[in-house]
Amino acid sequence: MRVTNLYENKKPVISMEFFPPRNEAAEKTFGATIDNLSTLQPDYMSITFGAGGSDRDGSYQAVNQVMVEKKHPTVAYLAGYGLGPDEITEILDRYKALGVETIFVIRGDKPRGDDFSPHPDSFPYASDIIAFIKDRYDFTLGCAGYPEGHIDAESLEKDIEYLKLKVDNGAEYVVAQYFYDNAFFFEYVRKCRAMGINVPIIPGIMPVYTVKMTQMLSKVCGSSIPADLQGRLDAVDAEDKEAVLNLGIDFAAEQCRGLLKEGVDGLHFYTMDRSRSTTDILSRLKDENLL
Repeated sequence: MRVTNLYENKKPVISMEFFPPRNEAAEKTFGATIDNLSTLQPDYMSITFGAGGSDRDGSYQAVNQVMVEKKHPTVAYLAGYGLGPDEITEILDRYKALGVETIFVIRGDKPRGDDFSPHPDSFPYASDIIAFIKDRYDFTLGCAGYPEGHIDAESLEKDIEYLKLKVDNGAEYVVAQYFYDNAFFFEYVRKCRAMGINVPIIPGIMPVYTVKMTQMLSKVCGSSIPADLQGRLDAVDAEDKEAVLNLGIDFAAEQCRGLLKEGVDGLHFYTMDRSRSTTDILSRLKDENLL
């Protein structure tokens, strides 16, 4: 399954992202979550990849389970931080043998802990990894974009220059980091187009799951919490899980309505390996004939 074929022939494309289960308890619920969300008939699912290749086998097994065993169109992530060319080749050869046709490429973060030593020939940027893969494989490649700028970037404009390099080196579609103010996304797309980036740019949707998670991810990812959302968070009891979840569903549904009305190419849901929020949001949008 080549993602670019979907974006050329369907609008909007609905995709969902999962991370491989990290323990026995998560393994028991992972398959059920996939099955629950598959009833919504997403166009594809993507599986993330641990920092520094720390969970490469888990990612491979998750891709195998979703794509081969459950027969869902699947994209495999590759986070190349610290990996040498031979390690990247080994990972890609396994995915190629499995039948994967689309790889989503990010640099990724340095693994936690002091015992990680990056390979001396590792690639410093995602654009370098993309160029390496494009020269050697026939995968369709995707990459990440950051509507508020990457947390390490000196400016949004400079970050968009780096995105242009990723596209020039072979990336054929972009999935945007999540945001809670659609204005960030629309302005980002405008600036990207002005820079000559003409591939599909897909908004990432991260519903509020818990107050604590939302605050933590905002700091880690650099996605700001606008006053409107912060006011809603302040007005709800953070310990009332049901109320917080419903708040997140309502807010994300509003975001999606605004994005769809502007004709976005797709919606990419960061599920956090949970099913209810994404299910409720998409069900509302379908009931409203927006999908």
